[in-house]
Amino acid sequence: MPPGHFGVPLRADGNRLQAESVMDIRNIAIIAHVDHGKTTLVDRILHTTKVFRDNQETGELIMDSNDLERERGITIFSKNAAVTYKDVKINVIDTPGHADFGGEVERVLKMADGVILLVDAFEGPMPQTRFVLQKALQLNLKPIVVINKVDKPNCRPDEVHDAVFELFFNLDASEEQLNFPTYYGSGKNGWFNDSLTPVEDITPLMDGILKYVPEPKVTEGTLQMQITSLDYSSFLGRIAVGKVTRGSIKENQPIALMQADGTVKKQRVKELYVFEGMGKRKVTEVMAGDLCAVVGLEGFNIGDTISDQENMEALPVISVDEPTMNMLFSINNSPFYGKDGKFVTSRHLRDRLMKETEKNLALRVFDTDSGDSFQVYGRGILHLGVLIETMRREGYELTVGQPQVIVKHIDGKRHEPYENLVVDVPQEFASKVIDLVTRRKGEMLVMETKGEMQHLEFEIPSRGLIGLRTQMLTATTGEAVMNHRFTEYKGWKGSIPGRNNGVLISKNTEKTTGYSIDKLQDRGTFFVDPGEDIYAGQIVAENIKPGDLVVNVTEGKKLTNHRASGSDDATRIAPKTLMTLEECMEYIQHDECIEVTPNFIRMRKIYLDENERNRFQKMLKADVEA
Repeated sequence: MPPGHFGVPLRADGNRLQAESVMDIRNIAIIAHVDHGKTTLVDRILHTTKVFRDNQETGELIMDSNDLERERGITIFSKNAAVTYKDVKINVIDTPGHADFGGEVERVLKMADGVILLVDAFEGPMPQTRFVLQKALQLNLKPIVVINKVDKPNCRPDEVHDAVFELFFNLDASEEQLNFPTYYGSGKNGWFNDSLTPVEDITPLMDGILKYVPEPKVTEGTLQMQITSLDYSSFLGRIAVGKVTRGSIKENQPIALMQADGTVKKQRVKELYVFEGMGKRKVTEVMAGDLCAVVGLEGFNIGDTISDQENMEALPVISVDEPTMNMLFSINNSPFYGKDGKFVTSRHLRDRLMKETEKNLALRVFDTDSGDSFQVYGRGILHLGVLIETMRREGYELTVGQPQVIVKHIDGKRHEPYENLVVDVPQEFASKVIDLVTRRKGEMLVMETKGEMQHLEFEIPSRGLIGLRTQMLTATTGEAVMNHRFTEYKGWKGSIPGRNNGVLISKNTEKTTGYSIDKLQDRGTFFVDPGEDIYAGQIVAENIKPGDLVVNVTEGKKLTNHRASGSDDATRIAPKTLMTLEECMEYIQHDECIEVTPNFIRMRKIYLDENERNRFQKMLKADVEA
């Protein structure tokens, strides 16, 4: 069984089913920007507290157990581990660093009493750092600042410390929160200390957690526990995870499940688990202040309160920031429908999306006029892209449309979401970045020099970010580091230029040939290789000019009895351009969509037939003129 599976007997002593003592617990969340070393720090904590045997193979990124997380090198789902240090149980909550997964962060912070804010010693606080820290400070959590990667060249720990203090001040931190302890070190090299002097391990930081993170605040009274996370076991079904804030919860106890809409369901707890190491162990009772997993409840959602049946009191519902982007998810209706995936019907698609909304708080799914399509609302392209990629790996076939921002009408005027965009780029490329962003209605707020890099901050409509990353990486030869976070809704900025060039569209449904692609190479950059199955209406290349062109890429070479000198030279074909799912989502226009199957990602026109496409364009033009 994998680590963390329910029912794994992680302790075999006689006290196995005893309740936890409230005084010996610390609940701490680790928050940081993407790639600042958060998961590596969690690895160090797990190794320092001897969660694993000395001879046990663990590898790295232990908490990032999901395949997608390991491939992308980011944390997507928040996870829990529990370690024991100096007879104190420390519940460690690893949180995502990307603002698109803010829904995950906002709910799991409810389980913590303190936070470790991890900051890169060169980059300093980034937009997502600000986003998550703001949530933590609003919940009045006690912060510990850890400045990581002090072994890197160009690092500037003292400046970063000042920048963190300034960030706390700007976020209206209390006097106590402003007086935060700071630790320096290198997660990669395995040391953290309260000064810049290297030590052998991370024990100074572990001592700091015991010293500065308060014990859980417990109020007297009957049971109260908010469900802040979900787990699933094929043996036990859906499992509610949360922190007991008052009283205690016992095995076999009758409870009241109080839901956000005011309904109350009377149920009974079947089994209780607490976190231990990377897994869980079964207990008979959990006291206030500890995190636990409750088995046996039905029909619960994140944010519901588990309360005593005699004294029913609900906790405030978890509020999550609204989605800012939406996409149309439809069944796959291409000629290659059903060839690749296991789940292809609209019922499969609907059930899977509804199941996702149960645990993905920032996601919304709505039915449309068509029974085959669903409107899906999310936090951003990465948030929706991870959902599509997960479904693809599970065997689903679907078609997704162009991402659209959510427009609101406030006081009779059109408003759209705006983002704070931060770009760090070598100085010679700064002018190109400024030009790209301002063309997309961005306004520059900050321009300062950090070593050899130029630090730029902009305010830009969310629409302007769609497709910007690809253009920026091309313009800066891959040197730009770009981050953004949602700030607020403001007035509509007018039209933003989209993709400049048109596309080449396949005329036939057949296999591509090297002969045809070779003859068309001067017309565009191809997304397909010779010998690939394609269909009429599929996008096979980017045109070098504006406007779309229908081409035949399936024609074979005519064989004759005569051979002319030089005519049989091997065709020299450039390899196809590989595009990730997110790049495709940013690339397509309003009349295009993406076919997603377990083994293929194809871009195509919504109307595959050329005559239908022309009719649609004429109707659209007439609507615009009207």
